[in-house]
Amino acid sequence: MSARIFFLTLLAMIAFASNSLLCRAALKETGIDAATFTLIRILSGALALWLIIQIQRLSKVDRTASPLVERQQAVVRFPSPQSSPKGRGGPFSSREKVGMRAAGNWVSALALFAYAATFSFAYNTLSAGTGALLLFGAVQATMILWGFRKGERLRAIQVIGLLIAVIGLVVLVFPGLSAPPLIGSMLMLGAGVAWGVYSLRGKVKGQSGSDRDAIAATAGNFLRAVPFAALVSVLMLPKMHLDSLGITYAVISGAITSGLGYVIWYAALPDLKAASAATVQLSVPVIAATGGILLLGEPITLRYAIASIAVLGGIFLVIIERRPASRTPAPIVTD
Repeated sequence: MSARIFFLTLLAMIAFASNSLLCRAALKETGIDAATFTLIRILSGALALWLIIQIQRLSKVDRTASPLVERQQAVVRFPSPQSSPKGRGGPFSSREKVGMRAAGNWVSALALFAYAATFSFAYNTLSAGTGALLLFGAVQATMILWGFRKGERLRAIQVIGLLIAVIGLVVLVFPGLSAPPLIGSMLMLGAGVAWGVYSLRGKVKGQSGSDRDAIAATAGNFLRAVPFAALVSVLMLPKMHLDSLGITYAVISGAITSGLGYVIWYAALPDLKAASAATVQLSVPVIAATGGILLLGEPITLRYAIASIAVLGGIFLVIIERRPASRTPAPIVTD
């Protein structure tokens, strides 16, 4: 792995873990409510991805423009359909021109919204580390079980790993003095299932696509998820609370650690093997838990430590054996 890919991968993992820290900090230390946080996060993500796509298009124009055009024009303008070959508007295909409006789909957007909403409401009561571990475990379990349903067969060591991971999750949420709140745990597990569904849909539709296609699809899904988040905010209007610091956290979560984080991840994925891409994401719950301890003053319990070892170790046994020689990019499986 080159230094560039290592750096991009590290940045992406920190960004994904930061989503848990930002959401927990906003709901714990500011007055913003979960529904408003979700709406602002999704809207900010859509706007950030739209801006990134526009920058990519302008850079493409810069590379394809003639030196004469570059010298004479301070601002690059899109050629008209009439003056371009075959009426396609210059160097852009019809798919590139439509962009976010055509990319993505409503089913994936609904899964994205379900993830973001349950994620936010879960962090009303969960610590950053516990939430990230539950999310990661549910996402991986969803994808592993789906693969099994589609005909993938697990080796003995993988079956053992899956059982260990499930036992770890049970230990974490089992009632007791140090158990996390049940409702918050169920919401986060639901968020993991929703993100697993979203990742699986993206994996199927994006197997032959480029990172540019993946960014456009993600942007389109974010844009389509905005009405769902807005509807929940309207329904929760009596409990709405706005807070400048909470809004700032939500904007950072949407625009930077989600939107820009995905772009960074997609830039690193082509140079990562599938097993490597999946394995490196084991670091996300660890980073989130460490950040929660250092930045939010959250305690670490013996129950959490044991569950973390079981869940992360069990999943490692499963994914390290899956397609060991493949270079097919693994989807984002945690946020």
